[in-house]
Amino acid sequence: MAGSVDRFVTSVDLGRRTGSLSARLAAKLSDGRHVTLLDDRGWSSSGGLASQTVEQVEQTARTVVGPDEPLSGGSWAEAEAAYWAMLGQKLKDAGVDANGAEMATLIHEVEISDRVRSLLKSA
Repeated sequence: MAGSVDRFVTSVDLGRRTGSLSARLAAKLSDGRHVTLLDDRGWSSSGGLASQTVEQVEQTARTVVGPDEPLSGGSWAEAEAAYWAMLGQKLKDAGVDANGAEMATLIHEVEISDRVRSLLKSA
């Protein structure tokens, strides 16, 4: 297996619906590659993008890419363990050795596209 996970990067761009944003989570590897882990996440703001700051978008992006809330009757610890196991399996499928406990401690950057930044509230 090649490369190890250096950090996570969530890319935020405009979604398909007006006022919505899409979020794509990738692992950035030590060899420079990016492995997409989630590309089906996003959200919309009832107040519109002009009411959101960069910091709010960054925080929401980290939330929507996971971990998800626990299933009925489950705990947060179980939900987090399942999330990291799922990401770890996706990385293993891509030929990357990954440890869930170690991944949970890595930096998680958020990159907001220029198109989105131009629509956000000025700080």
